[in-house]
Amino acid sequence: MEVLTLARWQFAITTVYHFFFVPLTLGLSILVAIMETLYVRTGNELYKQMTRFWGKLFIINFVMGVVTGIVQEFQFGMNWSEYARFMGDIFGAPLAIEALLAFYLESTFLGVWIFGWQKLSRGLHLAAIWLVAIASNLSALWILIANSFMHQPVGYVIRNGRAEMADFLALVTNPHVLLQYPHVLFSGVATAAFFVLGISAYHLLKKSSPALFERSFRLAAVYGLIGSLMVMGFGHLQGQHMMKTQPAKMAAAEALWETEQPAAFSVVAWIDEQQQTNPFALRIPGVVSFLAYNNFSARVEGLKELQARYEQQYGPDDYIPPVILNFWGFRLMVGAGTLMALLAAVALFFLFFRKQLPASWLLRLLPFAIALPYLANTFGWILTETGRQPWIVVGLQKIQDAVSPNVTAGSLLVSLIGFTLLYGALMVVDLYLLARAAKAGPAPESAGAH
Repeated sequence: MEVLTLARWQFAITTVYHFFFVPLTLGLSILVAIMETLYVRTGNELYKQMTRFWGKLFIINFVMGVVTGIVQEFQFGMNWSEYARFMGDIFGAPLAIEALLAFYLESTFLGVWIFGWQKLSRGLHLAAIWLVAIASNLSALWILIANSFMHQPVGYVIRNGRAEMADFLALVTNPHVLLQYPHVLFSGVATAAFFVLGISAYHLLKKSSPALFERSFRLAAVYGLIGSLMVMGFGHLQGQHMMKTQPAKMAAAEALWETEQPAAFSVVAWIDEQQQTNPFALRIPGVVSFLAYNNFSARVEGLKELQARYEQQYGPDDYIPPVILNFWGFRLMVGAGTLMALLAAVALFFLFFRKQLPASWLLRLLPFAIALPYLANTFGWILTETGRQPWIVVGLQKIQDAVSPNVTAGSLLVSLIGFTLLYGALMVVDLYLLARAAKAGPAPESAGAH
């Protein structure tokens, strides 16, 4: 295998492992802070038990996210040194701010929160968890600011063969990140909600700590519906924005080879990438035109037309992203997200209209539904990154020009196998710890704890 292929596999695998933990950290930090806020405002000990129980699961997940994230950053200098040389002036600034401002802030106050239950006043202890939640989500913002430049370069000049920052304000207000960040933030909200819903449903079926888990279930159902709907809304806006900035990505997600007016949506399709055609497709007329431009009769460029345009603009190359991967990845992401919104809505229907807990069939289903946000998050990022091909920085640097020239295939293969096995082992440990803590339920309160 070539160095480029191995480097891409290594980064893809470590990124997917890392992002397994990130959304839960983003969403659960806010939810735990909300629970403790309810405890401080009402004095109800039930909310304190909820805070401590879900906070323990949050801590386990947070630690694993930190471990996988630190290792991932080293690959920029090792496997992608040409990218680091070209982009370092721009990419380094938001990552440095993320580490110095957001990461240290969340780590410090997480420690204060963990060890401060009996040492701080209720108000100060509550402030600590809110600072953790705010810093965690600020951390994601700075990383996405760096990532958004790769999709829509702004505020830069090319000097001595490098992209150098010319306008920091343009970088942090990139139109891409203004849509990407809320999409990621609310995906974290939805992930945390279904994590809490699934575990609460398990305990409600077992009839263990029913008061705690019924209250958790109610809170998570509302949280989950808000998160799912907001993800869908910002995802739609993000898709329309990408039709302007990365039309090939969206055309690949629809397997749209020919330009159409109006453009139909393929529910399912048999795709032949070699012949650049779809021998079979179940299509709904006009839907892609509406999704792209809010107009059922709008013209949407196909991959063949885009390929010809990019060849004229950038020179000969293959500018068509992997169509099969993006087509099915998009449908898995949207399908999982839609199912999450439906499940949350059904749970709320039982809770607020029938004034009862959901039927047993839904409670049995929800523990398995914990997988849905992880499925949506993973394939969402696969679409985001592979749909940018052949670019690593759109219009500025191609993937084959970004890989390190002095890294050998042998060293990459060894490190790829090592990382995959190590991260796999860490994943097993994490799932074991989460499952054990989740099944054990809340610990009894110690005497004297406020």
